[in-house]
Amino acid sequence: MGVSAAEALPAAAKHSASAVSLRDVTITFRLGKGVTYTAVSEASLSVADGEFVAIVGPTGCGKSTLLNVAAGLLTPSAGTADIFGETLTDLNLQSGYLFQADSLFPWKSSLQNVAIGLETAGVASAEARERAQVWLKRVGLGSFAGRYPHMLSGGQRKRVGLAQVLIRNPKILLMDEPFGPLDAQTRQIMGNLLLDLWSADRKAVMFVTHDLEEAIALSDRVVIMSAGPAARIIGDWRVPLARPRDISEVKLDKSFHDLHREIWNVLKDEVMKGYAQTEGGES
Repeated sequence: MGVSAAEALPAAAKHSASAVSLRDVTITFRLGKGVTYTAVSEASLSVADGEFVAIVGPTGCGKSTLLNVAAGLLTPSAGTADIFGETLTDLNLQSGYLFQADSLFPWKSSLQNVAIGLETAGVASAEARERAQVWLKRVGLGSFAGRYPHMLSGGQRKRVGLAQVLIRNPKILLMDEPFGPLDAQTRQIMGNLLLDLWSADRKAVMFVTHDLEEAIALSDRVVIMSAGPAARIIGDWRVPLARPRDISEVKLDKSFHDLHREIWNVLKDEVMKGYAQTEGGES
């Protein structure tokens, strides 16, 4: 059974300030001619500093919309978004955003793509490239510094993208289906890499995924959203799996399967509602 956000927090996280606090957030878009569309309705979600929260729901339910609110890319129509206790009124400069689509510059090498985040912040080019090389080594691409995006596999491009975000040392990591386009084996490798990097310097993470297994394997909490329109948060589960974790091993744990079954019993109805909408079964 789902638990409240407060009950779901790890013991250490309960005593720290919320990195992200969304309170009664509603997002309504104006479509023209007086028509509006409410994507998310009265959604409340807190993510503690150092906590890894996965958000799962049907396609088009507003998962990415919540990330965009936390990033300061969308202003709520109602409700508030607080970052470390301060109401967000502009871009969230304390966050790093990793999208599903690659955000690498095709005309720049791996090293240059990672270094650019520091260079635009005023760090001298030589220092930025030195630090970029360190991060490429951390993601297992130390010998790929001179390669351009078209010379890399999908998984390698994701590693460069991860280094590109983490080199700026954001306090909050927002991830929108970052491993979606990858094959199953590469997703597992990238998941373990992410866990290794996160364990070394635990940041607050909001991780959007369609994959419930991935959500459970990676996170401290799994949050479920209903089908849209006016999608809501309808469940919040604590993941009782010890850390550190290996994704291939944790999926063999009985508690993993028990939790998966419990969450899926709630999620499957919402997935079917979302599917019916795409098929024209509902307006």
